[in-house]
Amino acid sequence: MKNIVETAEIAVFESKTASPPNELKRGLKSRHLTMISLGGTIGTGLFLASGNAIHNAGPGGVLVSYIAIGIMVYFLMTSLAEMATYMPVAGSFSTYATKFVDPALGFALGWNYWYNWAITIAAELSAVTMIMKFWFPHTPSLLWSALFLTIMFLLNYLSVKGFGEAEYWFSLIKVVTVIIFLITGTLMIFGIIGGEAVGFTNFTIGDAPFHGGFMATLGIFMAAGFSFQGTELLGVAAGESENPRKNIPRAARQVFWRILLFYILAIFVISLLIPYTNESLASSDVTVSPFTLVFDKAGIAFAASVMNAVILTAVLSAGNSGMYAATRMLWDMAKQGKAPEMLAKLDKRGVPVNALLVTSSIGALAFLASLFGDGVVYVWLLNASGMSGFIAWLGIAVSHYRFRKAYIAQGRNMNELPFQAKWFPFGPIFAFVLCGIVILGQNYSAFTGDGIDWNGVFVSYIGLPLFFAAWLGYKFIKRTKVVPLDQCDFKVDIN
Repeated sequence: MKNIVETAEIAVFESKTASPPNELKRGLKSRHLTMISLGGTIGTGLFLASGNAIHNAGPGGVLVSYIAIGIMVYFLMTSLAEMATYMPVAGSFSTYATKFVDPALGFALGWNYWYNWAITIAAELSAVTMIMKFWFPHTPSLLWSALFLTIMFLLNYLSVKGFGEAEYWFSLIKVVTVIIFLITGTLMIFGIIGGEAVGFTNFTIGDAPFHGGFMATLGIFMAAGFSFQGTELLGVAAGESENPRKNIPRAARQVFWRILLFYILAIFVISLLIPYTNESLASSDVTVSPFTLVFDKAGIAFAASVMNAVILTAVLSAGNSGMYAATRMLWDMAKQGKAPEMLAKLDKRGVPVNALLVTSSIGALAFLASLFGDGVVYVWLLNASGMSGFIAWLGIAVSHYRFRKAYIAQGRNMNELPFQAKWFPFGPIFAFVLCGIVILGQNYSAFTGDGIDWNGVFVSYIGLPLFFAAWLGYKFIKRTKVVPLDQCDFKVDIN
């Protein structure tokens, strides 16, 4: 009898979350969500930036930083999953901040997140041109940027399933690469291939394992945080998941193991095989990616070309995900009256075409800004978006804390939540504090010299005043207030 009742309850929920006319289509399957959340964690941060991190802080400093940030991300994703499972909307944390904290905060978080990904698209287009010139050195940059912008646009324009399938295969390539790397690296550590066994030799050279001391490790916190950005796409994609009650918790629970397997173990293997004193680790050139160095050492032919292709996949995945996230956020903001009404229009396939066109145009214009003049405008745009991801994460932590407090304050039954984040309230508080440290420490070196490097301060922290201007400006114009806990709106407005 109990099974029959549970089945009936799930059926009712699924009927509520089916796609009504003129709304987003719930076309993302469980495998799509799994790979979307996974693809958000594997990118150039792992394939390229991890080498520079090891070089700057040593193997111990890097592992401490990535483990700490990984724990923070796990708490954030379970917090987001609790809210997204109960209220699966494309606006995600912008909607949650509006309902459970302050409409002004929701407004600022929404525009902050859209801007972050719109500018990231431009950054990915710049990366694409550099990658393609590895094979075609004398071709114009505009050719490749225009081609890949068109590909990203079409993948999002066709349908949500088109986006989901593209992310599935992009992520699968990255996952397979990391697994092959881990197997190859382990065999090399024990001397089965690639020469003599190295063991823990590289953990004892110089001042390893903690090169540079505490400040160097703190600096890697920033790099680690950037590497994990994109995991919050899980919350945005909830608005188009076929069965959010089942699929969102499943994907969220897997975040911890993905971080452990794909980041911590990969960095551990690199640290064992390549000494932190190796200057090649500090290079951003794909031909000396830490993965390339390990594969070369193992005697694998064409390692640079293979890794270049994989990194191209990672860049396309990031651009594709960025266009999806920015478009959905802009569409939801328009639905709430926080963006022009025309951006809320959907075509017959449930795709917010106008929001997609605006997002693509901003990405293209930002990319063009990097080609003309000395690129100063582009650098400022990119730096302004640099901490946007951390601000979004901070917003998730605050929203979840208020969500749970309001849920209890209104006398609701905790057992009725489809998914409960563990370790509350420690999880969101820990994430909030660590996010705050990362945001404030973006460019701590600007304050540690003989005098304050004001140019460095402005370049690194420009995103903060922009965010506060949006938040306080909306608050002043609309006269919004913090929503009392007993008045928080738990109505499930399914997109």
